[in-house]
Amino acid sequence: MSSVRSELVPEYDPGQAAYSELACSRGRHALFTNDKASDGAAAEESPEEESCSASCAGASGGSSSRVDAQLADAVRLKTEGNTFYREKNVRSAIGRYHRALLVLRGLDSEVTSALKGFGSPTATLTQEQDVLLRSTQVDCYNNLAACLLQREIVDYNRVHEYSLKVLHWRPGDIKALYRAGVATLELGDAQAARQYLLQASRGRPNDANVKKQLQRVEEKLSKDYQKEKALYKGMLSKQKQKDKEEATEESQKPQ
Repeated sequence: MSSVRSELVPEYDPGQAAYSELACSRGRHALFTNDKASDGAAAEESPEEESCSASCAGASGGSSSRVDAQLADAVRLKTEGNTFYREKNVRSAIGRYHRALLVLRGLDSEVTSALKGFGSPTATLTQEQDVLLRSTQVDCYNNLAACLLQREIVDYNRVHEYSLKVLHWRPGDIKALYRAGVATLELGDAQAARQYLLQASRGRPNDANVKKQLQRVEEKLSKDYQKEKALYKGMLSKQKQKDKEEATEESQKPQ
C-alpha cells in the first residue's frame, strides 16, 4: 500500500473560479497535477481556502450576531487548519477541521431540525449565512480527507466517508471523486472505484494521477476476472469428472 501513497494527494493547480454568493471571494485550488508537468509526480496539495474575513460571515448586527460570530469562528479554525497543513502538521490540521465542524454542527439545519422541541430554540440562518456554513463545512471535509491520505496508516473508510459528504453537497467535485475512487479501490471495490475515477477523468481528462489510478483499477478488475474464470473452470472440470465417474459406475452395474 505504501507504493500508492505518493499518488494519493495530487498537486493543485492555482486559480480555480471564486465560489459563494457572499460579498467575498474564496480562492480555490484544483486537485491534480499540472498538465504541463512531464513526470506526472504527485505533490503536496493546498487545502480548500476561504478568503472571507469575519465581516462577510453573514448579516451583521441584530439577532444574527451570534450566528455571525460562530461562523467566523469556524472559518478561523479552518484557516488555522490550512496553515498547519502547509506546515505538514497534519495532526493539528485535523484537530482544527474537526473543531470547525463541531462549531458548524450547532448551526446546521440538517442537525438542528431533529432537535426541535428539545432545549433552547435554534437560530434561523439567512441565505448568506447558510451558504457560508455549507461551503466551510464542505471545505473542512475535503481537507480532512486530504489530511488522512497523508498519514502513515490511512483510514480509507474515513476518506471514503468524508469524500461522500463533499459529493452530497458539491456533486462533481473532482477532488472528492478522486479520493473516493482511491479509497474505494483500497477497500476492495474496484467496480465502484472505476465509476468515481471515470467521473474525475471527465473533469480532468489529461491528469496523470487519475490515469494511473484508473490503470490500477483495470488491473484489479482483470485479475478478479481471471480468478473468477479459473474458479469457474475448476468447478466445471470437477463436475465433468463427477459425471464421468457416475457414468462409469452406472455402466458397471449388473443388468
